[in-house]
Amino acid sequence: MIELAALAVLVVAVWIVVSLVLVVVKAALWLILLPIRLLIGLVFGLLMLPFLLLKGLLFLVVGPVVALALLAGLAALVIAVVAPLLPLLFIAFVVWFVIRASRPEAIAR
Repeated sequence: MIELAALAVLVVAVWIVVSLVLVVVKAALWLILLPIRLLIGLVFGLLMLPFLLLKGLLFLVVGPVVALALLAGLAALVIAVVAPLLPLLFIAFVVWFVIRASRPEAIAR
């Protein structure tokens, strides 16, 4: 049983060492390749700039249309939820009106 525990400790120790080595290798590669990544990002960014400007212009044109469509959809949703409740609202109004009409009026002095 002790041998099994020692083996488990050994496996965990090897796992920790391998993980640390991989972290160091990853950090080193990240630092070595950083200038290349920055250069590629700069070139790609400059090449994509006209497309991003076109995307912004398209958003300025299409954005209000989409906003109006969303507002119309919201209005339709509100009507769809409220419309089935109108008969109940009418019944509540009739009950309120009957109760109000059956009360005697208060005399102000």
